[in-house]
Amino acid sequence: MTEAEPQRPVAAQVHRIRRMAGRDPHEEHRVATPLELLFDLTFVVAFGIAANEFAHMLAENHVGAGLLGFSFATFAICWAWINFAWFASAYDTDDWIYRVMTMLQMVGVIVLALGLPQMFASIEHGGHVDTTVMVAGYVVMRISLVGQWLRAAKQDPDRRSACLTYATAVTVAQVGWAGGIFLHTSVPVTFAIVVVLIGIELLGPVLGENVMGGTPWHAHHITERYSLLTIIALGEGVVGTVASVSAAVGAQGWSYDAIFVAVAGIGLTFGMWWTYFLMPGSDLLHVHRERSFFFGYFHIVPFGAIVATGAGLHAAAYYIEHHSKLGSVDTVLAVALPVAAYIVSVYILYAWLMRIVDPFHLLLLVLTAVVLGIAVWLAAAGISMANCLLVVTLLPMVTVVGYETLGHRHAADDLARSLGPG
Repeated sequence: MTEAEPQRPVAAQVHRIRRMAGRDPHEEHRVATPLELLFDLTFVVAFGIAANEFAHMLAENHVGAGLLGFSFATFAICWAWINFAWFASAYDTDDWIYRVMTMLQMVGVIVLALGLPQMFASIEHGGHVDTTVMVAGYVVMRISLVGQWLRAAKQDPDRRSACLTYATAVTVAQVGWAGGIFLHTSVPVTFAIVVVLIGIELLGPVLGENVMGGTPWHAHHITERYSLLTIIALGEGVVGTVASVSAAVGAQGWSYDAIFVAVAGIGLTFGMWWTYFLMPGSDLLHVHRERSFFFGYFHIVPFGAIVATGAGLHAAAYYIEHHSKLGSVDTVLAVALPVAAYIVSVYILYAWLMRIVDPFHLLLLVLTAVVLGIAVWLAAAGISMANCLLVVTLLPMVTVVGYETLGHRHAADDLARSLGPG
């Protein structure tokens, strides 16, 4: 027998400063890092606060104000995450400077989340939109993000123009966000300003990626990052289910209604998860990088719809506890409409990525609308809200069953057509 060779010692990982030259967009086995997963946890808090505030305003029957506040909150939360996710996909060095700058952005997200109740209250009471604390959180995040873009511009000369374009757009827009807190404008004027500032920020990726040479983001990595945030958003469905079941048990003890609410809430969460992961993404974005812009920003809609579903389940808890001014029909709609919006948004993403509108998908959408109508009709006919939520659970299941029976063949053909030969 030969003597075994001694094993070489494994080098300890040290996070020394590295040149921010950009990641390889064709790197194999690229996955989310532990730091990115930690960063995402701050958004659990932000989504949770937004859902709680929205549910409270639904229970008070302040639906219009609640929708405005929730839309603004969802945009602010998702916008912060999107900015970090795409930069990290292109320039994650994982050295100590990058880690510290990421920590600062996490602090900013927490500050942003703490400012959400103040913003909701200002809209509810009809005054100016108070975003002081939220903007403070953004200032913390943007100082870090702009610093990262400037570092990339210095250390990656081939992509300096793109990095500087991003840094400039973020800086100019942030000056506008900060200046807006001193204006004390009405809700319509505030949202008009928001639209302008969004346009300024969007110039960064539009010019940076299409005119200035682009950044080396990784298609498979970025689709995984969006998948992970989808799962985090779906956590609000679980939280809303627990709140509803707890309310049902507290009001009536364990009953059929409590069981139905539990099945409905978890069933919805599971069905929405299943629906999202039917959608192709990474291979298409790898081949067609020009389709990334719509993919990246339109995701704000399904993210918001998922969290709104959790808020609707919270509102159902208020209804069960008799602490809601909404009736049975409105409570069912508070859950069903966000689910429907989510399903439609997934089909839109599919159609955009594939560049095709499948007639079979239109049929599934019609069937989904029929199920929604049945749930509302049953609620109007006096069927208990818990039973109606069971019917709402079938909304995503229409897509799931359709895909698993026939739709997967359509998807395979569409994917082959979109990817082209080879």
